[in-house]
Amino acid sequence: MSPKPDATDGLYRARVPANVNEPDRIAFGLTFRQLAIIGGAGLGGFGLHRTVGHLLAPVFWIVGGVIVFALAVVVALGRRDGLPLDVWLRHGFALSRSPRTLAPGAARASTVAVVAGQPAVPAPLRSPVTSVTPAGVLTSEGTDKVLIACGTTNIHLRTGGEQGALLDGFGRFLNSLTGPAQIVVAAQRHDLTPYAHATVDHAPRLPHPALQAAADDYAQFLLDLDSERDPLRRQVLAVVTGAHTAEGAVRALSGLGVEATALDGPAVAAALAAAVDPFSPPVPGPRAVPGTPITLRSTP
Repeated sequence: MSPKPDATDGLYRARVPANVNEPDRIAFGLTFRQLAIIGGAGLGGFGLHRTVGHLLAPVFWIVGGVIVFALAVVVALGRRDGLPLDVWLRHGFALSRSPRTLAPGAARASTVAVVAGQPAVPAPLRSPVTSVTPAGVLTSEGTDKVLIACGTTNIHLRTGGEQGALLDGFGRFLNSLTGPAQIVVAAQRHDLTPYAHATVDHAPRLPHPALQAAADDYAQFLLDLDSERDPLRRQVLAVVTGAHTAEGAVRALSGLGVEATALDGPAVAAALAAAVDPFSPPVPGPRAVPGTPITLRSTP
């Protein structure tokens, strides 16, 4: 006899299209923005031909029309850095026209700009984070925030009842928040060298020579993988407002089966450093909290 199906298996399932944020397609599979760019170029060229078409031979109008139409199609359909090409070009034009009033480092006399008759001295770039306590409380824009390192859980392998319980628990977590919150998911370079060294150090303590040889081979495999590939790891951080809110958030996320831990001061400093420079390998050892005297110097 087959087991009785769960009565709640179909209650929490819904199909959500992946392109829910995509603009509507008006005609020919094109959006209104794309039709406006291509149609505007066509109407502009047609009006120009009707006005001064007798001044040039038809072959010049045909060649010029093909070039302009091709450029309009590229601008309408192209993308760059995740943005439509026309939006990317507009941002680039606005950037080229904006004044350069912020620059890292101290101001110099040669970089002084004059705006409306008043000298504007370039100022150093400042982070919105003003302080980090040893307990991990981060002050940004006058508000105390706490960073919570989170794991992940797989909802697709659960039954309908389990999925409903997870969604209810996540809803309670959101309802328990008393201020703005942010969930940051980032991919970072993962250094496999420490794992290879730990494997080599533990290999002599294995009970059989074959296991020791296998451990050495595995360590070499990790080193080869680290040098030939670009291994990545996923980091999930939940930023919540207030220390008391962080305690409730940790309990709520732990109830969902997600490993959640509030970061202390050195871990918060390391997370901020990785966010500023994500392509550099992490510095070994804990980072000093801003304002804390450094009493130990590491040697390579």
